[in-house]
Amino acid sequence: MTFPTPHRRSRAQALPLGHGPGFLRAALLALVLAAGALIVASRARAEEPVAPATPSAAAAATANTAPTAAPAAAPAAVPAASAPAAPVPNKGDTAWMLTSTAFVLLMSVPALALFYGGLVRQKNMLSVLIQVFVVFSLITVLWAVYGYSLAFTENNSIIGGFSRLFLAGTFDAATGNFSMAATNSKNTPLYELVFVAFQSTFAAITVCLVLGAIVERVRFAAVLIFAVVWFTISYLPIAHMVWFWPGPDAFTDAKTVDEVRSHAGLLWQWGALDFAGGTVVHINAGVAGLVGAILLGKRVGLGRESMAPHSLTMTMIGASLLWFGWFGFNAGSAYEANGSAALAFMNTYLATACAVLSWLFGEWALKGKPSLLGAASGAVAGLVAITPAAGNVGIPGAFVIGTAAGLVCLWGVTGLKRRLKVDDSLDVFGVHAVGGITGALLTGVFNTQSLGGPGFVKDWVSGTVASNGILTQLLIQAKAVCLTVVWTAVAALIAFKVADLLVGLRVPEEEEREGLDTTSHGERAYS
Repeated sequence: MTFPTPHRRSRAQALPLGHGPGFLRAALLALVLAAGALIVASRARAEEPVAPATPSAAAAATANTAPTAAPAAAPAAVPAASAPAAPVPNKGDTAWMLTSTAFVLLMSVPALALFYGGLVRQKNMLSVLIQVFVVFSLITVLWAVYGYSLAFTENNSIIGGFSRLFLAGTFDAATGNFSMAATNSKNTPLYELVFVAFQSTFAAITVCLVLGAIVERVRFAAVLIFAVVWFTISYLPIAHMVWFWPGPDAFTDAKTVDEVRSHAGLLWQWGALDFAGGTVVHINAGVAGLVGAILLGKRVGLGRESMAPHSLTMTMIGASLLWFGWFGFNAGSAYEANGSAALAFMNTYLATACAVLSWLFGEWALKGKPSLLGAASGAVAGLVAITPAAGNVGIPGAFVIGTAAGLVCLWGVTGLKRRLKVDDSLDVFGVHAVGGITGALLTGVFNTQSLGGPGFVKDWVSGTVASNGILTQLLIQAKAVCLTVVWTAVAALIAFKVADLLVGLRVPEEEEREGLDTTSHGERAYS
């Protein structure tokens, strides 16, 4: 399959649907998406409802929490045995998860928007802000319509079903009952709507991360089309494969363990460890960004004109807010306010600081000067790498993963980037894919209890904790990384091609030279 050279296309060539106003094409696209949603909804009504699954997956629906009327007293002399009350969510867990959800929202708007916005030229600042702001909103809506259902309900090992379209079944208005989601502990439910909201922020920020690779030359309409398609065919299947499982309460009998496990996502069945999104979020987004950068081509003037960040102050503010919000991202992925959350919190704190220092001193040695951009980039690299490991490794692992991430990602945005010869504008591949792969693989090393790791639950019936040999777990992690890389690369190719066919990927050269703030949005970031 061949692609035209996007940055050489005229406006007419870029609009295969006709030469009419942009809003007509947008309306056409909206009609197509609406029709698709109606078709999916009609198919869902024809199916039997399936119980949703799990956070970190969890999400098996359990009993509702609203109290029910007590049964009438039996006339017999011996009192009737009462059924044990269904467990209800802990208020502390609920409060922590709501707070974590707000933290992750902060990571996108404003943190990621400011981090990316400060790195581009002044004439494109506003375009980056609106791309992040609108894509985050778009994915949030799609998540409620069909995304959550396809990611976290039972169907097969690749993708979920349709039982939670438009969040059906999460709240019964007639009775006031809320459905429950499982956590990582038995008899410890969470309100399913809290889990829905938390995971929504993960989906939305993942799509926003891709944008950093293609900024300063991509059409806004193409961004929105890509976001819809890639979210559907890449993020949702990978999230399902990694994080969907029936929940700990489903494991009641040693004889049925294999049957219960067969309902989980493919990578979960393999035993791949991803605490908060090394594969699902960072490798997924980083590889997609690389594909987009290849298809779009280099920015006009790259190598001849200055492409320096216009505001490192904004970038530093964004990086700091990312670090803050990432505590919700990682520690919130414990789904409870417990020791696992505490471990993830401390690992996130420590690994990030280690990565700041290793990147800074590595850059200082190579270039002769330490830079603020290097320190901010190191922080993000550390956050990315510790994400899959946050609750899966001990403190020694955090030291090593953070330090390694700073150095490996420094190489990713310098040596590796030069070899690839791709204009990944804001180094999404070099930081998120390279850092995510580093963290995912080192999780396989430092999860073992012999190196201070917590291990994992080997037997969900008895709750026995153990760990695999380092080589065994490392190979499992490598398989998960390879599957994710191939899947997202193909999905991104399809998504960008769809956007290219519908509206064209790249703005005309004259618009790119003037800047997307005025030519695409009719506004300026600064007066």
